[in-house]
Amino acid sequence: MAPSFLGVLCALALVSSSATAPPSPLPLTQAGAAGISLAAPLVHGGGASTAGDASAGRLTPAVDPDIRVASPLTDAAPAPAPNPAPAAPSTPAVQPATEPTPPPAPAASTVEPAPRTVSIPPLWAPDQDLASPPATRLTAPEPAAPSLSTEALVPDNNSAAILTVFTKINEYRVANGLNKVKYHPTVAGLSQDWSDNIATREVIEHRANFWTDPRAMSPNNGAGEIIAIRTDRDAAQLVEWWKGSPGHNAMLLDPRFNVMGAGISYTNSTYQIWGVVNFFGYTTLPAGTLDSPGGSASGDAFPPSPPSLCDAPVKHMPPTLNLSAAAITGPADLVSVDSAGQLLDRASTGPRTYAAAKVIGSGFSGAKEVFVTDWDRDGAFDVLTQWANGNLTLHRGIAGGGFQAPITLGLGGWDSLTLAVGGWCANNRMPQILALDGGGNLYLYGNKGTGDIAERVTVATGVYASRLAMVDYDGDGFQDILGLRTDGTVQLYRGWGSTALRAEARATVATGWADVTGIRSLRDATGLNTRGVALRRANDTVQYWDLGSGSLASPSNIAGPWTGQRLAQ
Repeated sequence: MAPSFLGVLCALALVSSSATAPPSPLPLTQAGAAGISLAAPLVHGGGASTAGDASAGRLTPAVDPDIRVASPLTDAAPAPAPNPAPAAPSTPAVQPATEPTPPPAPAASTVEPAPRTVSIPPLWAPDQDLASPPATRLTAPEPAAPSLSTEALVPDNNSAAILTVFTKINEYRVANGLNKVKYHPTVAGLSQDWSDNIATREVIEHRANFWTDPRAMSPNNGAGEIIAIRTDRDAAQLVEWWKGSPGHNAMLLDPRFNVMGAGISYTNSTYQIWGVVNFFGYTTLPAGTLDSPGGSASGDAFPPSPPSLCDAPVKHMPPTLNLSAAAITGPADLVSVDSAGQLLDRASTGPRTYAAAKVIGSGFSGAKEVFVTDWDRDGAFDVLTQWANGNLTLHRGIAGGGFQAPITLGLGGWDSLTLAVGGWCANNRMPQILALDGGGNLYLYGNKGTGDIAERVTVATGVYASRLAMVDYDGDGFQDILGLRTDGTVQLYRGWGSTALRAEARATVATGWADVTGIRSLRDATGLNTRGVALRRANDTVQYWDLGSGSLASPSNIAGPWTGQRLAQ
């Protein structure tokens, strides 16, 4: 009888070279490691089973060696028998040490193939990668994906599944004489985003250099990622699969790990559950580390936050879209408004390089400020506009190009506020608005989708600035605020991912910015997951300041022309 479920697992880990560590690093190639192709289809069908032999550093096929990873999953007939001749360079595949005997062809095309179980051994990397300065650890670009919708993603509550995965992992560690790992919501956000990402695209792949993501919070004692999917929703069996694979099992029992995060996504496709777990080792536990998902805190906890604003109202799972035809193509694009009220976009083409400006809208002469954000988290970038007449509107971006008709989110009174827009709340992937009034009161406005924005909560008082910018300044995974004062100094207000600022002295992080008329927070401007800010200055100059080192680096100019243009934020 064919098995009633189907599972796929992946693992990626960083290990030390000590005697107590997992196996030595595998040789890395451009395609991945140990000859594994990272760009060919993963086809499921047939009854073959492939087991990962992490200690030998290779795949040991039981029947069919033609198994690849990191491309869309498709239902297909069993793969043809392998040719004894070497594979062509254009179609790399896992090559076993000895070619197995080809399996017999099915007796008839009407025979339903049994599900295949695929286990992919871990990719190992040396620990010195963790010790490298963040600025030198840029990740490779993620592969382009076709335009997709969120229809396959089921927005059901995953809290019980995450707790199950967390509990089963710790039960296994304790049974093997190890300390439990703790839980961190910021790490969990990293895991959940990647789970949603691969589930939306139906692709099995690891996030390249995930440990350089700010939400990893600079681990210094190992890092790992494991992935599994199933055709049912049994979260406990995800852990059982990992335990049954030598490479994944070594990661579950790595004594260096002390923090984990988990992401679970549900779909209505063949694979109903997608699970991603990230493990990290820290000499000092990051602030906000919890004993369990939703549990008590170890060390400094997050300040309590009102559930009506920072808690996500729905479980939203955004798709990964191909934005090559969109008005705004990525998070590093520079958008500006010219003297005729036209909205211009300069698409990012590489590290600090940009394409020529193209007109993507008109009628923005009356705008006080324009903000670039994915307000509805549908995968396409939107334009949020604060108008001089006091209104606040949203132009929703279309992945195929252009914008939808504007929607009014606020009617009157918004012109008196200084705004910043971004993902302020750590447990809510929808963007929010921070607004500063003339009395120094800083408010958080929750995201109501296309509804009227009215509810707010006070974040801080005594904040005085002529311009705000929201950015993860120190790379700890939480958004912070740069407050530009009229004297040209910039103060840093660090966030916790909740409705409160950190209780600390406000550091001055820059001076001489009195001529700055626009601050745009940028991601991926110099590489995947990099952070920085672009400044519009009075002498028709736009500068980029990198934040990879956790502080403002020396600026570099971005080619214009910028005469008569205001920078969107």
